[in-house]
Amino acid sequence: MFGIYLKRELGRRKKAALVIALGLALGIALVITVNSVSAGMTQAQDKVLKSLYGLGTDMTVTKARSAPTSGSSGRPNFQFDASADGSSKTQSSDRVMTQGGQALASSVVTRVAQQKGVASAVGALTLNVTKVDGSFTQGKAQSSGGTTGNSGQGGPGGGNSTAAPRVQGGGAEFDVNSYSVAGVDVTDQTLGPLAGSKITTGKTFTAAQTNAKVAVVSKSYAKENSLKVGKTLKISGTTYTVIGIATPDSSESTTDVYLPLKQAQTLADAKNKVTTIYVKATDSQQIDSVKAAIQKNISGTTVTTSADLAETVSGSLSTASNLATSVGKWLSVAVLVAAFLVAALLTSSAVSRRVREFGTLKALGWPSRRVTRQVVGESVVNGLLGGALGIALGLAAAYTVTAISPKLTAQLGSTGGGGGMGGPGGSGPGQQSAQNTMEIALSAPVSMTTIALAVGLAVAGGLIAGAMGGWRASRMRPADALRSVS
Repeated sequence: MFGIYLKRELGRRKKAALVIALGLALGIALVITVNSVSAGMTQAQDKVLKSLYGLGTDMTVTKARSAPTSGSSGRPNFQFDASADGSSKTQSSDRVMTQGGQALASSVVTRVAQQKGVASAVGALTLNVTKVDGSFTQGKAQSSGGTTGNSGQGGPGGGNSTAAPRVQGGGAEFDVNSYSVAGVDVTDQTLGPLAGSKITTGKTFTAAQTNAKVAVVSKSYAKENSLKVGKTLKISGTTYTVIGIATPDSSESTTDVYLPLKQAQTLADAKNKVTTIYVKATDSQQIDSVKAAIQKNISGTTVTTSADLAETVSGSLSTASNLATSVGKWLSVAVLVAAFLVAALLTSSAVSRRVREFGTLKALGWPSRRVTRQVVGESVVNGLLGGALGIALGLAAAYTVTAISPKLTAQLGSTGGGGGMGGPGGSGPGQQSAQNTMEIALSAPVSMTTIALAVGLAVAGGLIAGAMGGWRASRMRPADALRSVS
């Protein structure tokens, strides 16, 4: 009887049911869209952080760079000799400098690994190589009369010219190329700068290549410099054989060339030194306590977690994420509450127009709870219909965002003090806030949790509307039906 009556009443009031369902659908669709976009923002931020940290890294340990000494400016120096015979001789010079924070002793890596809550720790040395090559062309001294040389015989009458000779021609043409190099602990590549990339061509380092003259280069650097597996590249006079091409998991790599750690230390004249220690905690819930322990037991170090690094992300990604988190969620809640209230008012209004019907049913012996159950049943069906429409609209909106894939930029600044962020993109010498700009494509993934939330909201909306309408229907008396007839 309940089902038959429910089906008949819903069929008689299709327009009213559709209006209530559409109101709930819009609120539910907005909730799904905001949740899916927020999930996409989280994924985008994870990609940004992973590009610096590497897969599986929970925190990094660095040391703030000290101020340059009085005899050093902290900047690279280049010295070239002009050719005395006037020839254009090509000259080249590489300057290798540590990048990021001040170098730490390799023994600090062992001390960090021994701290409570640390699962593993590896050291890495980040370098910046500036290569300058080109040539000088020596100018020629020429008197005002046009005769070249030092004789001074250049006047119109063959006399001596008193004008001082002028140097004409000559100059210099030099090309400057700067790229980043990371020294990798080849015995443990699960952490560190190479962990966030996948070898797509060739192979990675083996544990036996701790001091081998081999290199892995990023895909973008290999393309720019026409490098392939088997070719060689020269850094500060040392030739390295390319054994692999690495493609980053994120959209952009912050390192161009990867070398075994000992080779990088040799290039930088930094024996047994590292600039960054990558740390993995035994439990993600202990990250804060591990950070506190390292800072307490190893003085002078700066510990940066993913939460710290996230605070340095700026640009359109940060702005959109803040909007989705704050304004978007509050807006969806407001719209959803409004949809629930509208559904409840429409249901209550519909009950008011059914005075004769409910009064007659009570006169025939229907108890108030049965009338209430009937109204609530109709409202729940309307809510489920609204939920189905809302899920369809929400999925369509999420699919549209993913299909368009709007580009968001993220600017990554150092966490302070010139110490860098702990990754290859950290601040360089003399810099207080280095930035690395990345471009991330936004997606809007919809999880089953979000779908379940939508269904729950649909049922809740139907129950709220049904409760208000059922309460109003339960207060009707058979006499109300007789008055409506008269």
